[in-house]
Amino acid sequence: MTPTARTAEVSRDTAETKIKVRLNLDGTGESKLATGIGFFDHMLDQIARHGLIDLDVQCEGDLHIDGHHTVEDVGIAIGQAVKQAVGDKRGLTRYGHSYVPLDEALSRVVVDFSGRPGLVLDAKFTSGMIGQLDTQLIHEFFQGFVNHALVTLHIDNLKGVNAHHQAETIFKAFGRALRMALERDPRMAGTIPSTKGIL
Repeated sequence: MTPTARTAEVSRDTAETKIKVRLNLDGTGESKLATGIGFFDHMLDQIARHGLIDLDVQCEGDLHIDGHHTVEDVGIAIGQAVKQAVGDKRGLTRYGHSYVPLDEALSRVVVDFSGRPGLVLDAKFTSGMIGQLDTQLIHEFFQGFVNHALVTLHIDNLKGVNAHHQAETIFKAFGRALRMALERDPRMAGTIPSTKGIL
């Protein structure tokens, strides 16, 4: 029996941003990204590549103000799409974790598709800006994601001197943790991975 395709398409139009997200959780890591913030696109590509998620994100945001609405709203839209694609979570591994190094930097990410939004992020970036991305907005991206994907997410940048490396290890580890959590567990086929019977 062929598993149901885990794909989703989300549109989000506000006075601040116009966003379209398409994704396939069982993809090959292909991405098509245009948010207007080059480094942010680079980070989204890490999620796709390391999560083996096909990801298409097109965003027109009010970048003449700053990047806040663009980054936060993309997080919201991706969270909505992931929640839609996951469905009722039957047969889901549910938990995922990853440690990723890049030269002197090292990050750990742990995710639980718990049905409860929660974010703990501990990252002291050594620079306020990476390209055109304000490093404060990394928290806003993940907050938007967890609020709408309904996951619990712990992110720790354990070491790092170069802010680019710090961010990249976080997004790569996030992609890897997602990949693990989203895997179908053949021993859990047809079963909700919770003693409550619902997630």
